[in-house]
Amino acid sequence: MDVRLSDEQQLLRRSVREFAEAELRPHVMEWDQAQQFPAAVLTRLANLGLMGMQFPEEYGGAAMSAVDYCLCLEELARVDPSICLSVAAHNGLGAAHIFKFGTEAQKRRYLVPLAEGRQLAAWALTEAASGSDAAAMQTTAVREGDDWVLSGTKQFITHGRGGDVMVVMAVTSRAKGSRGISAFIVERGTPGLRAGRKEDKLGMRASETSEVIFDACRVPARQLLGVEGQGFVNALQVLDAGRIGIAALAVGLAQGAYEAARAHAFERRQFGRPIGTFQAVRAKLVDAALRIEGARLLTRRAAVMQDEGQRTTLEAAMAKLYSSEMAVRVAEDGVQLHGGYGFVKDYPAEKYFRDVKLTTIGEGTSEIQRLVIARQLLAVL
Repeated sequence: MDVRLSDEQQLLRRSVREFAEAELRPHVMEWDQAQQFPAAVLTRLANLGLMGMQFPEEYGGAAMSAVDYCLCLEELARVDPSICLSVAAHNGLGAAHIFKFGTEAQKRRYLVPLAEGRQLAAWALTEAASGSDAAAMQTTAVREGDDWVLSGTKQFITHGRGGDVMVVMAVTSRAKGSRGISAFIVERGTPGLRAGRKEDKLGMRASETSEVIFDACRVPARQLLGVEGQGFVNALQVLDAGRIGIAALAVGLAQGAYEAARAHAFERRQFGRPIGTFQAVRAKLVDAALRIEGARLLTRRAAVMQDEGQRTTLEAAMAKLYSSEMAVRVAEDGVQLHGGYGFVKDYPAEKYFRDVKLTTIGEGTSEIQRLVIARQLLAVL
């Protein structure tokens, strides 16, 4: 695998970095405190092609490769992981599900405005009693004539309030277990659809998360996404690619935390010299750089395989598991190297530390990643 970036990819990375520094960094804490995705930034993200990164140009996308996608997410997360999370959820979950399994009519109607950044996507799988355990899903969809009627509550949904188009998983045949779950496209404003409680989160606070309630929410039969009964199977396929995106987010977050710690280490003086000249501090910085590069290579391998059309279940889970747990360690060491300054909001170390934990939870916990990896590696046992 050639890990070198082409001239075009280096230009892309530089463009996104310049955008993130100019458009995101001045507002990071302001958006964090407001706990709301800044609608004004949506157009600016779209102008760079970042709201439809991997979708074909015929659907309004930028036709980027999976490697390009990871580069963009890294650069966004390096500055503001919250904004990156919203971009990743929009691209890699809601819009991706429509692109992979939607009809041509559904792609024209929904994917085009999503890819062009005129609308925001949400993806509703998780419930209070059904996270990793799909068989415990309680949301149902019952066929009534030419409509499906959805009833139930989803939890921890990114863009649950602000999303314009939502892909929803619901049980259509209880007897078939996970093979009886189907996916539906539900538009904001549909009668019976409403947002529930907005979560007051530890981190990633500019990426809005809420409950979504379906109270006899009636949608036309044409809103079925993919084949009836294949919704959860398709969701797992979406997650394989989505986990590569979360791995890239974790790498970018760790890079930002590392750079902040490195800068502080050569600004902060103790005993007459910068603390970055002390062996213990230098060891932490070296270990962080080493872990980040290892995670970046795991993530890039998975992205290259995705670009080649290979199955990435194992590689995506490995990249997501290692990158997220690596990022937690780097962000924690970043706080430690800042000392007391790492515990206050005037320095970026505190926010990286709050934001990072979600990377070990969202799109499959670390425990689930280990289960996925074990099933792939130990299937013969």
